[in-house]
Amino acid sequence: MGALDYIANFCTVTSTKSKRKPMQTVEIKVKMDCDGCERRVKHAVTAMRGVKSVEINRKQSRVTVTGYVEANKVLKRVKSTGKRAEFWPYIPQNLVYYPYATGAYDKRAPAGFVRNVVQAFPATTNAATVSTTGIAPEEQFMSFFNDDNVHACSIM
Repeated sequence: MGALDYIANFCTVTSTKSKRKPMQTVEIKVKMDCDGCERRVKHAVTAMRGVKSVEINRKQSRVTVTGYVEANKVLKRVKSTGKRAEFWPYIPQNLVYYPYATGAYDKRAPAGFVRNVVQAFPATTNAATVSTTGIAPEEQFMSFFNDDNVHACSIM
């Protein structure tokens, strides 16, 4: 049977079908002023192969595309409508340590969102400090004057 299997491998047709793209969600910031702009962007994106759903929030200037698509191709398709578009640059404000840091706060951002910049997050903590105390340095300072700290009155 080994020889037959060896010969069968030469006779079989191998599929050249490429791997399927992974399911992902792409968020894009697009300036839309009217229903026509919204309809044009939605029609352009839904016509793409692999798109499962398109959600448009005109108040936030946000387009959310879910499906088996590549993010760069979706962005290119949205830009082909003549609209200025970029990947969604904002993250929820409650995920950021320093929402008013330089570059993070943006007046044009939707309510409850800030820009995703490095300055909004704490600097990388020293592994030795965290490993010995088990607490990050920022949290140590916060607990100095905490009601749960039994030594707080001696500090005050």
